Amino acid sequence: MNPRQRAFTALSMKEPDRVPLDYWADDTITQNLISRLGLKSKEALLKEFGIDFRYIEGTVLINGKQPDKDGSWEDIWGVKRKKIKSGKSYYENVTEYPLAKASTVKEIEDYKGWPSADIYDYSRVEQMASVHEGYCVICGGDRLNRTAQLKPAMYLRGIEQILFDLATDEKLVCAINERLVHFFLEYNRRIFENSNKKIDIFFMGDDFGTQMGLMMSIGMWRRLFKPGFRRFIELAHKFDIKVMHHSCGAVSELIPDFIDCGLDILQSLQPTAAGMDLARIKKEYGRHICFQGGVDITRTMPFGSVREVKSEVKKLIDTMSPGGGYILCTSHNIQADTPEENVLAMYEEGMSHRYGH
Repeated sequence: MNPRQRAFTALSMKEPDRVPLDYWADDTITQNLISRLGLKSKEALLKEFGIDFRYIEGTVLINGKQPDKDGSWEDIWGVKRKKIKSGKSYYENVTEYPLAKASTVKEIEDYKGWPSADIYDYSRVEQMASVHEGYCVICGGDRLNRTAQLKPAMYLRGIEQILFDLATDEKLVCAINERLVHFFLEYNRRIFENSNKKIDIFFMGDDFGTQMGLMMSIGMWRRLFKPGFRRFIELAHKFDIKVMHHSCGAVSELIPDFIDCGLDILQSLQPTAAGMDLARIKKEYGRHICFQGGVDITRTMPFGSVREVKSEVKKLIDTMSPGGGYILCTSHNIQADTPEENVLAMYEEGMSHRYGH
């Protein structure tokens, strides 16, 4: 099987020749692995690890704003950011929440920073995807502009403020969501129309869970976020594109709603979060939705031995892959402090798995 065939066999709830593999990692460790293995590019590394998926942004921002003298810059929402170093990695830290002080729906509606889908060039989508012929192509924009509702609201209002809004002012949250959903529906529609059927999976991400539970009640999620969530999925399905959604944390209670909305793949599967018993989740929902992720990046990958990494990967494959519907990957980006030997061990074990053996 080629990578695309392998991926779609698994996504069709059938067993391919081996479990499909995906790769999520911090840029620093990616570069370290490229150097260690004597390779010349990330693409060479993906081939070395047998990765079956390729991610594309799909669009190019027209006339993006230049950084200020202090190195800060504004994203498409008018959120100010600055690159900071944390440990061995760099992160785009928010320095200013432009809607933090808004107190009325009118202030939200009058905000001058709401972007138009016109700020992007969509003419290169097909070309970006065609480069990866034979692989399963995933399109989800860039990390700071991934289709979502809660996460960009956090960038616009600040995390504490939007959580306070959820408890005290749902009308204000709805006003923000309306703008976000409107933008992403138009933005994604143009991507899909220009892809010429070369995109296999649409990727979106919104963290609805904490380590201990959901960020809100199920009823609140259904009122405020489920309608937009469903519309994103329905749009992709109109173009025969499957949908993968990323969420960190304890989100097992939302899986029935994800299925109800038509979600094809749930990504992350954080095994240390409350209620994320992967064997139970596979047993209860594995006939209705596919899963990606699950290898622990908080304990096993950074602190485990090579033997422990291989043992966890084998157990995960044995638990999640029977009957298809599973993609092996980490529960989030492999961080820069992870021993390179552990990353090599993870993919060596993943590559060695064969169905029926």
